[in-house]
Amino acid sequence: MTIRIVLADDQPLVRSGMRVLMADHPDLEVVGEVANGSEAVRLVAELAPDVVVMDIRMPGMDGIEATRLITAGPATARVLVLTTFDEDDHVYGALRAGASGFVVKDMALDDILAAVRVVASGDALIAPGVTRRLIADFAARAAAVPVRSPRTIEGITEREREVLALVGRGRSNTEIAQDLFITVATAKSHVSRLLTKLGARDRVQLVITAYESGLVTLPG
Repeated sequence: MTIRIVLADDQPLVRSGMRVLMADHPDLEVVGEVANGSEAVRLVAELAPDVVVMDIRMPGMDGIEATRLITAGPATARVLVLTTFDEDDHVYGALRAGASGFVVKDMALDDILAAVRVVASGDALIAPGVTRRLIADFAARAAAVPVRSPRTIEGITEREREVLALVGRGRSNTEIAQDLFITVATAKSHVSRLLTKLGARDRVQLVITAYESGLVTLPG
């Protein structure tokens, strides 16, 4: 199946580079390009792509608002945020807005393409090397506002609560399995049930839920 992609970035060179790169992969097809958020929203409604590769900083409507409008609407497109983490303090907002993944522009191109495929498959992805830093940002922001007691997360078992806490700490399914002495398949099953029970779009939203509920806090 071909993954249909819209590129949203105000830098023509970035869009051109991504388009040329994807042209060499038969399972990827760039169906449209835009330079701002409002055009991204319009094009998604018009073309119904599978994935939007979205920059955050764009003139007019930025990538955060565009992501919020896209994910809140009837479109099924998933948003992969592509930006420079060290220079952008809006990543948290983009993920809260419904983005399914986050990668940085200086990652290897093959890794960016892999991220597109992961997001298109319905999973979520945060760039390796920044996951725990991003989670720390979740924690710091969540600490600035009143949080619910973790006991108010209803409808999940104690084991699922343990799994949610580990997801919140950035643990993979393999690491969760090792920590809880269960199989990887069982860990994956627990994560899937959490997604359903908590109405979460993907694993990223589980991380946010774990912190904003107070179930996981930043050490120190």
